[in-house]
Amino acid sequence: MALGHPELGYYAQREPFGETGDFITAPEVSQMFGELIGLWAVDVWAKLGGPTKFHLVELGPGNGTLMTDILRSARIAPEFLSSATIHLVETSARLRKKQADALADHNVTWHEELPTLSGAPVILLANEFFDALPIRQFVFTGGRWFERLVTWQNGGFEYTKSARPSDLKDAPEAKEGDIYERCPDGEALIGRLSNLLRQEGGAALIIDYGAEDALIGDSFQAVRGHRPVDPLVAPGEADLTAHVKFAIFKKIALSQGVTVQGPTPQGRFLERLGIEARHYMLRKEATEAQKKKLDAQFRRLISAKEMGTLFKAMALSHNMAAAGEGFGN
Repeated sequence: MALGHPELGYYAQREPFGETGDFITAPEVSQMFGELIGLWAVDVWAKLGGPTKFHLVELGPGNGTLMTDILRSARIAPEFLSSATIHLVETSARLRKKQADALADHNVTWHEELPTLSGAPVILLANEFFDALPIRQFVFTGGRWFERLVTWQNGGFEYTKSARPSDLKDAPEAKEGDIYERCPDGEALIGRLSNLLRQEGGAALIIDYGAEDALIGDSFQAVRGHRPVDPLVAPGEADLTAHVKFAIFKKIALSQGVTVQGPTPQGRFLERLGIEARHYMLRKEATEAQKKKLDAQFRRLISAKEMGTLFKAMALSHNMAAAGEGFGN
């Protein structure tokens, strides 16, 4: 509710993206990110046999920047563009308007949730989408798991725990005080997406932040004005996120019979897609000031000290002639 309420929620009333917002996503950092994702999508389309119709889907499109960059770089394959039906999954009316302005030259269909698609392969993109879905937390105490809850007392919100132990299944080994997070909506969506890919063919690219296999730890956080703040203070006025549990998502996808690549660090993924060459080409025509900005953007996307290691890329696919690019052997 704090994020998604249609009138009072964070995405309904605040401008989250960019230097003047609360955080910056990779597409807002540099056009290089979206352009390379566009080339990844064209490669997937080719390995699907160049279908004359396919569904191009983005979950949580933000300002529409990523899809704009994808479609621009995809001009190298006009048949890709003419074959694509574009679907954006967005719940915020304010952001839908921004997306419509950014993509005014394209036919776009909006959805509240992942639509039921059929009759054509799917190429789906989700950049910093799953980290914003609600989570449940469980704390290990006295040899048992209890759900971590929020209550109102002493004039504010505070953490508490459930009165009875949880009936958690498949929980990892833990020690006193450990916190374990699950994302029911995200896990259900991965199951639906895997089933869709198995039925229709195609690929999904998920880029988000989190560890490759860590399951224990409290990653719930709030950001406002590019600074961490207390998540329980002023709900609706700060971005709320939690690390994506890639290991759980991967297990679900594999159980559905789809191919999984990654997770692999974002920096390595972008390097394999050719970000260094794209950076070099942009730099050739740039002024000195523009070169400095390009260099800073390049570092931000791939450096281990910035987004390069914390963010991971993972791809799900089915019925492709060969594996998608960016993940190595």
